[in-house]
Amino acid sequence: MDDLTGSITADDVAEAAGVSRWTVARAFKKDASISQKTRERVLAAAETLGYAPDLLASSLASDRSNLVAIITNDFSNPHKLVLLERMTRLLSEAGWATLLIHMSDSEDASAALLAASQRRVDAAVVIGTRFDDRILDTALGARRVKKLVIFARYSQNPNTLTIACDDVQAMRQIADHVLERGYRRPVFLAGPDTQSAKLHRKTAFTDYWHQRTGSTVPAIHASAYDFSPAIDAVVQLMSDPSPIDRPDVLVCENDILAIGAMDALRYRLGLRVPQDVAVTGFDDVPLSASPAYALTTFRQPITQMTQKLIEVLNGTLAHDVHLPGRFVPRLSS
Repeated sequence: MDDLTGSITADDVAEAAGVSRWTVARAFKKDASISQKTRERVLAAAETLGYAPDLLASSLASDRSNLVAIITNDFSNPHKLVLLERMTRLLSEAGWATLLIHMSDSEDASAALLAASQRRVDAAVVIGTRFDDRILDTALGARRVKKLVIFARYSQNPNTLTIACDDVQAMRQIADHVLERGYRRPVFLAGPDTQSAKLHRKTAFTDYWHQRTGSTVPAIHASAYDFSPAIDAVVQLMSDPSPIDRPDVLVCENDILAIGAMDALRYRLGLRVPQDVAVTGFDDVPLSASPAYALTTFRQPITQMTQKLIEVLNGTLAHDVHLPGRFVPRLSS
């Protein structure tokens, strides 16, 4: 016991378990070379004595904390909650603790990375929607973390690694489905018109549509990734006397926009989905499978993406990864 603080030390645990203090240290490291029987004896002694290792001191000594900062925003999006639940669970199973840092807007990027670096994280993972490469450059210039991973979106910044769903192939599958179903007048419903890399989906769809049909796809933007802005954007589109033909399908950047679009079509405009206007989304949030929406969408491979993230953290992967997802056709189209 420490004479000054009265706290239990590793030496106390070692004496109780009949091992060396170095064996105690190894017992608390998931990948350390130690027999399961010895590990269990040490952990039992530690629990009896009320001992827990000083993780901060260990990280200072080894220059590794096994702590990952997750920098994010937009908690109103149910896909973000599904992603965070699965990511943090898989990281924990792999021996990585997580620190959640909320970034309310893109201007918080520098402060978010500073907060991560001050806590000696081994890596920072960005899954925010309002986080473009210009802001990223500024933030990296102010403070640098050991590894910066952009998750579930695209970045061209050479100082980062990207782990994402292959949006190009995903949007091509959606476009092929739309064409096969006989729709010819798509309008793309995107989020805010910013430099955010999430708008890569819009470019992927419109470029491929032009390649296949020779026609241009009009695009409209919701002011935020939320139901009400999507409703407003669709109502304005359908009541606008401009020469844009009324669409026969709305291709939406994500499921939240798509669900808002369906509500606008049915409850504000009195139209039928898909008989009058079809709708597709992206992400496959739980509400998408509800009979109330039965939304055609695309599921991102979150589990496989997180497994690749763990490879990056462990130092066995050092390049961008774009993984295929799964197209999920339902009754909305």
